[in-house]
Amino acid sequence: MTLLLCLGCFSVMAVEEPAEYRMERYDDEVPDTLSGAVRISAVEALELQQDKGAVIVDVIPEHRQPEELPEDQLWLPVPHEGVAGAVWLPDVGYGLLSVVTETYFRTHLEKLTEGDLKHALVFYCRTNCWMSWNAAKRALEYGYSSVFWLAEGIEDWKFEGYELEMLEPAEGKRQTDR
Repeated sequence: MTLLLCLGCFSVMAVEEPAEYRMERYDDEVPDTLSGAVRISAVEALELQQDKGAVIVDVIPEHRQPEELPEDQLWLPVPHEGVAGAVWLPDVGYGLLSVVTETYFRTHLEKLTEGDLKHALVFYCRTNCWMSWNAAKRALEYGYSSVFWLAEGIEDWKFEGYELEMLEPAEGKRQTDR
């Protein structure tokens, strides 16, 4: 019997960086790049946070009470564990933002950076999550020039054994129809 080994028969298809925001299937393979931003690891994110005062932004969506849950049924939100010192801006990573949510995002970025468009911003979600990609892309379009993308997300942070803390959504009105 002959065993045929074909190296290269299986090719890994890289995800191409799209020109527009990702609008669906947010938990899916992401591209290696985001033009204008720097893809970084958790190690680099921690260095930026400690040495450069980078603002780390968690864009994981907030768990919402299920619509089909009866009104008299008790529902407790799931606690949200994130990067220690991060700011949680849920829902800003969707491909399409309402005017309310876009205002929420812009206002918080301006406040967090004190209006400095060169202030380092690090965006994260989970591994293979387009929401951090979308949020970082949007920050670039707002004019921020020091944008970093922690593409491996919270899982990479946990893998490194770095400090975590329970986060609360940043105050302000944002879309709640998701």
